Amino acid sequence: MKTADIMTHKVVSIAPDATILEAIRLMLQNRISGLPVVDKTGNLVGIVTEGDFLRRTETGTQRKRPRWLEFITGPGKLAEEYVHTHGRKVNEVMTPEPVTVTEDTSIEDVVNIMEKRRIKRLPVTCKGRLVGIVSRANLLHTLASIAREIPPEAKTDAAIRGRVMAALDAQSWAPNSLINVVVHNGVVELWGTILDERDRRAVRVAAENAGGAKEIKDHLVWVEPMTGMILESPEDQGKSVKPTTVM
Repeated sequence: MKTADIMTHKVVSIAPDATILEAIRLMLQNRISGLPVVDKTGNLVGIVTEGDFLRRTETGTQRKRPRWLEFITGPGKLAEEYVHTHGRKVNEVMTPEPVTVTEDTSIEDVVNIMEKRRIKRLPVTCKGRLVGIVSRANLLHTLASIAREIPPEAKTDAAIRGRVMAALDAQSWAPNSLINVVVHNGVVELWGTILDERDRRAVRVAAENAGGAKEIKDHLVWVEPMTGMILESPEDQGKSVKPTTVM
């Protein structure tokens, strides 16, 4: 899947010479947290977001540093911050030359960029011109659409077991040689040993995602590698349980 498949085409943007009040009103009216800044020729020149208005002289939230720290920071940096906290035009507070993607950028790359840069939206450009925007909301909408596509559930116990085992086999973290899956009347029982307590939830999630199970019972025993301490599953603690025999 590519950016073009999920991006918003009709983008609310603003001109660089617009006032910050106009930018704020646009964001509030459209319930968005950022605006691409586009010049008269349609080229993207920056982006302005809610974060650009967090530290403003109007609200008294501009940075206040001790004199000694201001000396270390230097006059150039202080002048730059002054423009950002006192500027009245969008081009004075925006982030110039923002990170962008193209319509052919993969969704995986989009997510990687958002995580690495800690940003919520990416303008989509073609030869420098703004053609769309992709945000975390777009990714959530895509996830919601995919989640509704429920695969057909396995009907027989053997089919359910096969799907659970296949789901575990596909994961590098899964201790498959130590786990057995038993299915009876649609009830999936997880037996065996795990060496990391975090595996318990992961194995259960894999079984749930396989589909078809009426219920999942956890009988996995955790063996702590360093001490050899053995702990039963929370639902088996205090019980005497034996594996179900399936014909």
